[in-house]
Amino acid sequence: MSGWLKALWLLFLFLTPFLSALIYLIVRNEGMTKRSAAAFQQVKQAQDTYIQEVAGTGESPAQRIAEAKALLDSGAITPQEFETLKSKDLT
Repeated sequence: MSGWLKALWLLFLFLTPFLSALIYLIVRNEGMTKRSAAAFQQVKQAQDTYIQEVAGTGESPAQRIAEAKALLDSGAITPQEFETLKSKDLT
């Protein structure tokens, strides 16, 4: 908005505050909606990132123990390493 239009708006705002606030909401609705949607997307992305970090790989403890058991059976890890992995998944 230009400077004169802002000055006129300010004058109108002091003379009829409720009407001018209603007109502002109607006229500027699209810009407010865009900013609100952008803020929502940022919050959602941050929340999704946090959930993924906290959840880890998404495997259940039983799946991780089964994988460790398969590694033990194949000889890739020692029984001590298997117990360590199992105790981590059980806690």
